[in-house]
Amino acid sequence: MDVDEVAKLFSKIPKIAKAIIKATNADAFTIAQNNGKAAKQIIPHVHVHIIPRYNTTGTSWTKRKISTENELDELAQKIKNCLE
Repeated sequence: MDVDEVAKLFSKIPKIAKAIIKATNADAFTIAQNNGKAAKQIIPHVHVHIIPRYNTTGTSWTKRKISTENELDELAQKIKNCLE
């Protein structure tokens, strides 16, 4: 990605992160973007992780809840509603 593309991508993060915080009642968030083999990237591509964080939990990447498709659809709709 060139500098302009990166700038355009990352300029969207504050709006999306605010919607995620509102939809999940999170206290904060972590932003991450992994590149290269050492970062466990197998196929070169770009995406940004916006991870909700809570005062009552840690910041581990390895512990995560596996959600159902229905739960993910509901969360996606909540986030979309918070973007409007």
